[in-house]
Amino acid sequence: MSVKKKPLVVVTRKLPDSIETRMRELFDARLNLDDTPLSPEQIADAARTADVLVPTVTDEITAEVINQPDCRLRLIAHFGNGVDNIDVAAAHARGITVTNTPKVLTEDTADMTMALILAVPRRLVEGASVLTEGKPWDGWSPTWMLGHRVGGKRLGIIGMGRIGQAVARRARAFGLQIHYHNRRPVAPMIAEELGATYWESLDQMLARMDIISVNCPHTPATFHLLSARRLKLIRKDAYIVNTARGEVIDEETLTKLIENGDIGGAGLDVYEHEPLVSPRLVRLAKAGKVTLLPHMGSATIEGRVEMGEKVIINIKTFLDNHKPPDRVLPGML
Repeated sequence: MSVKKKPLVVVTRKLPDSIETRMRELFDARLNLDDTPLSPEQIADAARTADVLVPTVTDEITAEVINQPDCRLRLIAHFGNGVDNIDVAAAHARGITVTNTPKVLTEDTADMTMALILAVPRRLVEGASVLTEGKPWDGWSPTWMLGHRVGGKRLGIIGMGRIGQAVARRARAFGLQIHYHNRRPVAPMIAEELGATYWESLDQMLARMDIISVNCPHTPATFHLLSARRLKLIRKDAYIVNTARGEVIDEETLTKLIENGDIGGAGLDVYEHEPLVSPRLVRLAKAGKVTLLPHMGSATIEGRVEMGEKVIINIKTFLDNHKPPDRVLPGML
């Protein structure tokens, strides 16, 4: 009796060991053990040879890759929530199914967002560097390293989806007043629970907030949502926190406004031109004006394993000729 050939699954980056082991058991999985990002040429080659591609946020799956005459892909099982790195419309037109891993990273990302909301006004990283970098410290002083109180401040959340709501719940526990801008208001029950004020006008909200948190996805509609014009509406003593996508903010203008003292500071986990980080932002970080993190908002062991488990479920369900639970369609974006 012939043994049914396992489908070829190409995984573009190193995943948790338990996930890779299970993939090897279920599929003909080609792993990336040294975690070196694949080049565009290697991505294109994978599309010509694999039945299933498992990319991550660092991989660009373009229409050019998808529309190769000899593209063999049947499924793009994305290891991530946002799919702005995948041309979903081109995949759909080609008959290639796209899935993602939603509802896994909500709490982890909200935790990191709250950490930055606390770290920036309270100057946590700047204070820690005094001890870790050998700077002079003569002990406690009543007027040294003063930050700003968080309780009682107004937090403006841009994007009140799962992560935005999770941020709001945490922030409310710290005494922040919750405001938000979204495509539409949240359900009245949620708004009441969070004590949240809805702003249809993003411009009006930005001008009134003490802290602004970016929690919306990156889509063509949200590219530079915080444009140069909108950034100039923000108060001089306000802070911006971004754990979503760097492309949502005009980073060049944000940097200039912080340098000139026209915005109080920022806490950034994502950047417009990742993995490149502006040297000017680094200088501002060294001067204590911004807090910078290397895109680690969702970086927990538990979260990465859950993401991998979702990828496996999506692949297995698809290969069993059933509808994957986390299918992404163009109309959903």
